[in-house]
Amino acid sequence: MNKNFLSKFFLLSLLFCPAIFVRAQELAQPESVGMSSAALAQATARLQKHIDDGEISGVVAAVARDGKLVYFESLGQMNLLSRKPMQDDALFRIYSMTREITSAAVLKLYEQGKFKLDDPIKMYLTEFEQQRVLLDSSSTDSSQTKARSGDITVANLLTHTSGLGSRSSALYRANNVRDKNITLDQMVSNAARVPLFQDPGTQFRYGIHATILGKLIEVWSGQAFEDYLQENILDPLEMNSTMFWAEGADAERLAELYRPIDGKLQPYKIESVPWTTRPKLIEGGVGLLSTVPDFLNFSQMVLDRGSFKGKTILKPETAALMYQNGVPDQAMPIGDRGYWLGSAWTLGGFNLVLDPSAYSFPVSEGTIWWDGSAATRYFIDPKQSTIIVIMAQVSPSSGGGFREIFSEMVDKAIVERR
Repeated sequence: MNKNFLSKFFLLSLLFCPAIFVRAQELAQPESVGMSSAALAQATARLQKHIDDGEISGVVAAVARDGKLVYFESLGQMNLLSRKPMQDDALFRIYSMTREITSAAVLKLYEQGKFKLDDPIKMYLTEFEQQRVLLDSSSTDSSQTKARSGDITVANLLTHTSGLGSRSSALYRANNVRDKNITLDQMVSNAARVPLFQDPGTQFRYGIHATILGKLIEVWSGQAFEDYLQENILDPLEMNSTMFWAEGADAERLAELYRPIDGKLQPYKIESVPWTTRPKLIEGGVGLLSTVPDFLNFSQMVLDRGSFKGKTILKPETAALMYQNGVPDQAMPIGDRGYWLGSAWTLGGFNLVLDPSAYSFPVSEGTIWWDGSAATRYFIDPKQSTIIVIMAQVSPSSGGGFREIFSEMVDKAIVERR
């Protein structure tokens, strides 16, 4: 085989493996930003052990500091049956990491003056005008209610303090509030039809809020939710692999989702509607697929206070809301155990670290972060100027604690602390 053929083959391989090529070109030395290459190599070895132990099938993880990508690894397999290796640009079901992208779209419209944060949502969605409140928040008896005190505001939706509940709550399941086979309009009507769990602004209750925000985005913008998101958030941030469903070549990048059964990972489906088919419900709370590179872009924009590659996605004063607690005093603390006890919630849809000692893994005060129920997670730490993004696909999402252990090992790799 002659050298000219080998050279042409090499060039073609670069053209058809753009993600790997770009990553190799852009990866900076960890030492250039005060981190340890050796310590990050140990983090890779520990991730591989999670795979070898059968806790996850594969993983993609990245770390950036001071705007430089210093770590990016794709390990294991996307599909255990076909033994397809994990790809840099693998698509993951990100579930609740969808919320912050939806919230960024809301804040974009907010800075354009389309609404005020304290606007009652009944101004825009009249279905919520007469909504009542359960007498007993643990009940599924919709006939046992009282008149509502106060109105749900836009800020309540952004901070999970509206009185709406979780898509998996017994009340919502009994009334089929959320189903991927219904439209967004139908889900909004369903959510307004059943009672609230408590009066607006009185308690933090993690729930379907961002999906209702998706409908409000349609009202304020005059566009379909997915179109507004694409034009104003995803395209400007070059998030070309973030989508509500994957078809064609994109479907080949979708990592298989697994569940541990009798000590072995087995394919598992959370949703009745395949992620390779357009769902009727375009869902701002849990509806997106994405990749680690895309979330690096989103996270860098947030860390840089709304700026991305010289473009202003959000004004600095708007982006600052992503770092500020938006939960009313009467609804604090937002939980009574674990990291919930040491957290707040921001108008950007993020968990905000108030007390790092409440966490079982190392975080800085002021870090904003969240994760997804199929084993994805990301952190944006303004104190250390670091971003961590890690994605796998297993449900329940513990995966032997791979996300927590990775965070701990990345923290140990920081040599120069701020």
